[in-house]
Amino acid sequence: MSPQVILLFSGKRKSGKDYLTDHLQQRLKNECGVIKISAPIKSYWAKENNLNLNELLSHNEYKEQYRLEMIRWSDSIRAQDYGYFCRQACHDALDKPTWIVSDIRRKTDICWFKETYKDLVKTIRIVADEETRKSRGFQYKDGIDNVASECDLDDYGDWDLVINNGEGKPTLQKQMESIMELCKNNK
Repeated sequence: MSPQVILLFSGKRKSGKDYLTDHLQQRLKNECGVIKISAPIKSYWAKENNLNLNELLSHNEYKEQYRLEMIRWSDSIRAQDYGYFCRQACHDALDKPTWIVSDIRRKTDICWFKETYKDLVKTIRIVADEETRKSRGFQYKDGIDNVASECDLDDYGDWDLVINNGEGKPTLQKQMESIMELCKNNK
């Protein structure tokens, strides 16, 4: 079975992408699979450097020690083949009607999915004000927060849905309803 809808989630660090996609996955249960573009990057990095993959995949500070080096390495691969990590991440995708791609970071990621899956793709931008992000542990890091992996989509304007997940945000239920409404058109 091919996916019926592919939801591409993007947002700055600590905007709440994982929080929302985790709740969406719980709501959809067996109807969805989560894909992380960063998974093949972190997997390679863990093997090459004898690191703990589960820690690199987690939300803790362990991955922050290696983030800049992983960004540089992955950018060198993308310069040769912009769809490399998207393909790798989708290679092991579950046979589910809904795919949740929780970490889109570049215009080329969106381009690859749209070229490959056409109208199945829906793009969702999660935004949160800086104060909210700081309250979640965000600390600006030069070389990380001002490079393509964080900024390439700042001027992208063709989102199917933008969700405010910061100050004055809608309830989680309202956020989930807006995402579910977006999915209805593809099923």
